[in-house]
Amino acid sequence: MSNTQTSSAGLGRIWPWLLWALVIIGLDQITKQMILSHYQYGDWTPITGFFNIVRAHNTGAAFSFLAGGSGWQRWLFVGIAVAATIVIVWQLRKHPEQKLFCLSLSSILGGAIGNVVDRLQHGYVVDFLDFYWGASHFPAFNVADMGITLGAILLILDELLRSRRAQAPRS
Repeated sequence: MSNTQTSSAGLGRIWPWLLWALVIIGLDQITKQMILSHYQYGDWTPITGFFNIVRAHNTGAAFSFLAGGSGWQRWLFVGIAVAATIVIVWQLRKHPEQKLFCLSLSSILGGAIGNVVDRLQHGYVVDFLDFYWGASHFPAFNVADMGITLGAILLILDELLRSRRAQAPRS
């Protein structure tokens, strides 16, 4: 088989994973656009006694890490996301048959790209899901963050299952 055929076959096997990443990106961008269209910065709507829809801007990373920077962090996070995208696509091409592993990576990929779109378009990430208990609020987040979190949980689960299989006695 030629390199072109091998390359095409490998790329064809990762399409389901890339499609899942696109679903996350699409849902993320649609929901963020709805927030941008209907809310001003700082607006909020109470939904339950523990959940609000808000419009928040995050110039930092998870939990607003480095949000106080002068703007350089925007490009740092974009660069990290580009590097992560390259590594993730390489891993998807290398291991397309490992379903849980690929689902975890494609979830992270979709979330990372969803937030990079915001950073490039607005200079900040739009967050809008605000959970709280009493006066304590969990940092607001978005669909992209849910994809990244789901991917991280599934990646840990995949590694635990892989480790358990490796330790199982062979018959």
